[in-house]
Amino acid sequence: MLENYLPILIFLMVGVGLGAGLMLVGFVISPKRPDSEKLSAYECGFEAFEDSRASFNVRYYLVAILFILFDLEIAFLFPWAVVMDKLGWFGMAAMTVFLGILVVGFIYEWKKGALEWE
Repeated sequence: MLENYLPILIFLMVGVGLGAGLMLVGFVISPKRPDSEKLSAYECGFEAFEDSRASFNVRYYLVAILFILFDLEIAFLFPWAVVMDKLGWFGMAAMTVFLGILVVGFIYEWKKGALEWE
């Protein structure tokens, strides 16, 4: 039984070894020339102009919820559509309930104004 897992163990060991080895090679042969620009807090070209703990508008969170809502919808609709003929009416009812819950979330987003930009 355990001999069936030997190829997986070898594959994992080779993968971890190769990854660690390549990282070690990169660390050993990389040039070490620190300068003031490289050691600065931000490498984007300008200093931070605001506190990083500033509160965000709730609209950003609503857009994230909206993205997850539609992402889940698509992730579940494709497999369901493939096996719809095998599921019958039970599958149709289950997907109707699922889509109904997603529509409630969409209406919530709409009422909160997440779809309107200034």
